[in-house]
Amino acid sequence: MEFKVNSKVLEKLLSKIIPAVPNRTPMPILENFLFDIKEGALTVSATDLEIALRSSINVSADDNIKMVIPARLLYDILRTLDETQIKFETEPNSKLKLTTENGTYNLSYTSPEDFPAIPSVNEEKQIKISGSELKKAIDQTSFAMSKEDMRPAMTGTLLEFTGDGLKFVTTDGHRLVKLVNKNIKTELEEQYIIPERAISVLSKQLTDNEVKICLSKTNISFNIGDLEFISRLIGDKYPSYNSVIPLENENSMKVKTSDLLSTIKRMSLFSASSSKQVKFSIKKNNLEVSAEDIDHGSNAKEKIACEYVGEAMDIGFNTSYVNDVLSHVNGEEVIFKLHSPTKACIIEPSSIKEDEELMMLLMPVRLNN
Repeated sequence: MEFKVNSKVLEKLLSKIIPAVPNRTPMPILENFLFDIKEGALTVSATDLEIALRSSINVSADDNIKMVIPARLLYDILRTLDETQIKFETEPNSKLKLTTENGTYNLSYTSPEDFPAIPSVNEEKQIKISGSELKKAIDQTSFAMSKEDMRPAMTGTLLEFTGDGLKFVTTDGHRLVKLVNKNIKTELEEQYIIPERAISVLSKQLTDNEVKICLSKTNISFNIGDLEFISRLIGDKYPSYNSVIPLENENSMKVKTSDLLSTIKRMSLFSASSSKQVKFSIKKNNLEVSAEDIDHGSNAKEKIACEYVGEAMDIGFNTSYVNDVLSHVNGEEVIFKLHSPTKACIIEPSSIKEDEELMMLLMPVRLNN
């Protein structure tokens, strides 16, 4: 059996699929691409059992065949070739010969029986969203996913379908982010939790093109042009995040995002490595930000202009968490809504699009006396 394909066309296809190939696995079969040639179409699949990627191109083939091919070896061969026509030929003893104008390359292939079946997701429940909107939502929320496995639900991103819009929620217990896309409203009130690895790979695959999302109880698929991305869902129940969002944060501080962000980056150099603590001393139209590292005998403070309405307050935060939040606000000015030094603080951009809502929550840290 043989087929022919342009090297760069195949390389482009494999570059989309290879993120699903695991670097280390106790199952060697997962380190391969599944090639499925049927009626002149080549479909390439890969999976690590948590995510799967699949896409197709047309090829010139004389027969139908399924085979499993070493993923990284084939991909690395293609990456080093200039654009050329490649002929793939199957030979006895499960050998695959690749022939170009200038060279011949031989590698082994295996039968597909042991390659895991990639789940298909029913299209009964589906929505459509622009790739740019989905990418923005992921990029603005994914940083707050938990890195600890104690509560599996918090290690993923919650997609919550409501009559108000599609909500993206992440939290690690110290901070929480909720972004609402009001363009996508559904009658179904349902929750789906996408694992962190899937979110990370998906973000890199998104373009401006429309994305079709299909949902089942156990899996979610994203159809991005000719690419199908499938992920398992986390089966645990997501924490009741609304219960931790304070309703009475009557003190309000508006500050220029870039000013505060650059100050926080400098304060992180002076905060103790154990606590990463930064202190906000807020009074009418004045914010003093300070940090101290007693072990190294260093400290720093800066003043920033702000608009503040409320009681004077000293409140502590983790510099890393403040840095993360400010880096993902996407607004020239940011508003801190505060109640007291021990209650959660709400952070929002001062202006936002009508069809969107963004809220970030940050837990304070106890100040050293």
